[in-house]
Amino acid sequence: MSDEEIFKLWRLGLNKDIVAKIYMKSYNQRVKIIRLDIRNRKVKFLTYYEALNKVEKIILKNIKKY
Repeated sequence: MSDEEIFKLWRLGLNKDIVAKIYMKSYNQRVKIIRLDIRNRKVKFLTYYEALNKVEKIILKNIKKY
C-alpha cells in the first residue's frame, strides 16, 4: 500500500485507526507470502501501533503540503 493510497483513504473519510488496520492487514499478507520461503524468515509482522505510527506520519506529511 503506497503513501498516496493511505492518504486517499484518509481523505475519503476513514479515520486513522481504520486506515492503520487496513495497512497492517495488507502488509502482513505480503509478509506471509514472503515468509513461505525459508530464507526470508527474518521478516517480522507489523503490529497495530507500528502501522498507526506509519499512517500518522504519512497523513501529517501530506497535510503540510496542502
